Amino acid sequence: MSRPEKIVDSLLVIAYQGGDKKAMDILVRRWNKKIAVHAYRYVRDWELAQDIAQDTWSTILVKIHMIRDSHSFGGWALTIAGRKAIDAIKRKAKFEKEVNGLFWENHSKESKDSETKEEKIKKILEVFKTLSLEHQIVLKLFYLEEHGLKEISQITETSINTVKTRLFRAREKIKVELEKQKNEKRSRKNRRID
Repeated sequence: MSRPEKIVDSLLVIAYQGGDKKAMDILVRRWNKKIAVHAYRYVRDWELAQDIAQDTWSTILVKIHMIRDSHSFGGWALTIAGRKAIDAIKRKAKFEKEVNGLFWENHSKESKDSETKEEKIKKILEVFKTLSLEHQIVLKLFYLEEHGLKEISQITETSINTVKTRLFRAREKIKVELEKQKNEKRSRKNRRID
């Protein structure tokens, strides 16, 4: 980034810190796409990158008054986006691990036509899409965003027992559907053999 652009960013940061709300709008217009592209380099998913950019701006708004060197705004903003992208990758990996462990523990590893991890996760996500909105929200909050039961209760404005019930039922519905698919596959295979 050229020196004049850094000076403009620096002046905008100082103006915002001084109470000029329009300065933040200009910073957002100047930096939003750069932040989203930076996040995309990590996550390789444009929709997720845009979510990360939004989350980055939330953090910037909270912490911009603490920035000491206004000339370093760009690097500081991209660092925040990078950290958030890494967190998103970790959450996704944890979700995939949890999903894999939850629903495929008893899956025979010796099976000749054993599915790859990606195929298993794809099936689970397909079943996930068929769940009710309440069940999807609770699963996302618990596994992807790593909220505790109490936090989910506050976010969804329901009791902790309701959250527990929805989590349990969502897991059970996924297990039942996957077992049903597995049995159907086995049945089709047996019909071909006969």
